[in-house]
Amino acid sequence: MVTKIEKLTFDQWLNLPETVEHYEIEDGVRYLSPGATVFHQRVMRRVANPLSDFVEAHGLGEVFTPPMDILISREPLRIRQPDVLFLSAGRAVIGGPEEAMATKFLEMPPDLVVEVWSPSDTRSVLERKLRDYQAIEVPECWVFHTADLTASILDLTGREPRVVATLGTEDTFRSDLLPGFELSLAQVFA
Repeated sequence: MVTKIEKLTFDQWLNLPETVEHYEIEDGVRYLSPGATVFHQRVMRRVANPLSDFVEAHGLGEVFTPPMDILISREPLRIRQPDVLFLSAGRAVIGGPEEAMATKFLEMPPDLVVEVWSPSDTRSVLERKLRDYQAIEVPECWVFHTADLTASILDLTGREPRVVATLGTEDTFRSDLLPGFELSLAQVFA
């Protein structure tokens, strides 16, 4: 369950102090998420860490976890914070430490967003997130479903999100987006 906080304009949001809270903004309304379960955190870490290691080892870009804001639109204000995101070196315009410290949010679309889906999450929330990701041209989304221990790869480049693959704990997770990257879903969901 998320808590509705207040309605914000882009300028008001931009002037908020830095926070570690996990929230998203839809049409100016900020929704604060409760803390994630241990299992949610575990799955997120077991995806983010090997993904980050792979991306860094191959000089492909950067991997971020929340709170990292993605600006979907200024008016109405829409902000998303996926559980994990990958920004390729080709899209990344974040330079050294000074520029990175001054960058409060991403205005460029990531190449990949990852959502860890908990039993308390609703289908309509996922659909709204996917529409937002499509609106800014994020090409791919990975969804890790903690209720049934499956993972889906979604292609977001068409009119509607398209499920490319749905995998279970006996499968190895691979994506054409990152050739050579593999995840054992048995280990992700252990």
